[in-house]
Amino acid sequence: MAAKVQNGEFGNARSLRERGREEQSMNGTHLKVVAFNGSARKGGNTAILLRYVLKELEKEGIETELVEMSGAKIHGCLSCHECSKRKDRRCGQKGDMGNVYIEKMEQADGILLGSPTYVADVSTEMKALMDRACLVSKANGGMFRRKVGAAVVAVRRAGAIHAFDALNHFFLISEMIVPGSSYWNIGVGLAPGDVERDLEGIQTMKTLGQNMAWLLKKVASPRASELAAAD
Repeated sequence: MAAKVQNGEFGNARSLRERGREEQSMNGTHLKVVAFNGSARKGGNTAILLRYVLKELEKEGIETELVEMSGAKIHGCLSCHECSKRKDRRCGQKGDMGNVYIEKMEQADGILLGSPTYVADVSTEMKALMDRACLVSKANGGMFRRKVGAAVVAVRRAGAIHAFDALNHFFLISEMIVPGSSYWNIGVGLAPGDVERDLEGIQTMKTLGQNMAWLLKKVASPRASELAAAD
C-alpha cells in the first residue's frame, strides 16, 4: 500500500510539473532558478534545505539548478573596479569560478543563496560571490534588477538571523524582489541530515518555494506581454 501511495504522489508531482511547463509555454515564458550552496560541506544541511525549495519550484514547471560551491576556488573582491571600466558584465578577476557564477546569476530569473552559519555570518565563499556579483551588477546598470531572490540558512544553534540578513542585503541592494515564507528561511541541524528533523524549517522551505514560484510567474507575465507586443 505504501508503494502505491508513493507512486501516486510521484505521478501527481510529475503532472504538476508538466502542467506548469505547459502554462509557461502558453505564456511565452521559460523560467529558471539557480541555487548556490555556499557550504564547505557538499550535500549537507544547506543543500538539503535548498532542495526542498527547488522541489516546489519544479512542481510549478520552473527549471532549477543547484550549484555546489564546496571545493571551488573563488576569491574576494579586490576593489580594482575593472568591472566599471570594462562594463562587460563580468568581474576583472580571472582564473577562478567568480565569472562562471555571475553568468549563471545573470541568466536566471530567480536566485537562491544558501549558506551555513559560520561565526554568526555567511561562509567566505558566499561572501566573495555576493561582493563581486554586487559590484559587477552595479557597474553594468543593475544586472539583477527585478529578478527574484531568496536566502536559505542552515544553523547549529544561534547566529542565523545575522547570516540571513547578510544574504538579504545582497538582494535588496541589487534591486531584486524577495518573497517571504511562513517563518525566517532557517533550518536547524549539526550533522549532515539533521535538518530533516526540523519539521517547521522544512515546511518553511516548502512555503518559500511555493511563494517564489508564484512571484516568478507574476513578474514574468508582464514581461511576456511586452515581448508579444514587440513582435
